[in-house]
This record gives sequence, structure tokens and C-alpha cells, in this order.
Amino acid sequence: MQTIAFIFITWKSVLLGALLFLITFSISLAIVSVIMVKIPPDYFQKDRPRKLWADKPKAVRYLGMFGKNLLGVVLVVLGILMSVPGVPGQGILTILLGIMLLDFPGKQRLENRLVSRPQVLSTINKLRHKFGKPKLVLD
Repeated sequence: MQTIAFIFITWKSVLLGALLFLITFSISLAIVSVIMVKIPPDYFQKDRPRKLWADKPKAVRYLGMFGKNLLGVVLVVLGILMSVPGVPGQGILTILLGIMLLDFPGKQRLENRLVSRPQVLSTINKLRHKFGKPKLVLD
């Protein structure tokens, strides 16, 4: 004997889903926007120094690197999920943000490849312009 489960969709559940969609979309857009506005314009240039807390004790540096990489992995996964049609959020920008936090060989090339996409760079520079920040400088 087979059991069939029915899913009843009510107006209440549709409205709750729409509300959650709007909230998660707004939060992800706000976080990505703040960070894209705050990064220095030369962040994606090759000769920019990249040491995290170089003047701090080793334990603090390692803890900071672990936390930064963990957050980076979470953001990449969330960005991939947001890239799926029907899921709210800025998928590519969230993936870029996660990659910016990760430490791995070839990171800079991947970042530059993502940011140099015309649509991504244009979106970031328009956002930066709205907040009076200079455009990103790429190599």
C-alpha cells in the first residue's frame, strides 16, 4: 500500500513565502552592496599587499584566517544557491564576495576573471558611483 502525501498551498503560505523571499533578497543585497562599496578601488590589482593582521600575534592571525575562510566558504555556497533560478539574491556577487575571503592558489586570477566580466564590473561600479566611491581599477 502506498501513501500519498498532499501539499496544500494556502494564501497564508504563499504570502509567507513571498515575505521570506523579499527579506532574504534584501539582506543579501545589502551585505554584498556594503562590502562592494567598502573595498578599496585597487583591491583587484596584482601588486596590492594582502597580509591579514600582519602585526598581530600568530594565534590571532590563524584564528582570523580560519574565520575568514569559513565565512568565505559559506558565502560561496550561498551564492551558488542564489544562482539557481527562483532563489532570491545576488548569486554571482555573493560568490565573488566569498572568493574574496578565501585563501587558495589562483584566487587572484579567479577574482579578476569574475570581476572583469562586463556585467559584473558595470554593476559594481554603478553601485560604487551611487555612494561617491571611485570605480574599481583592474589590471
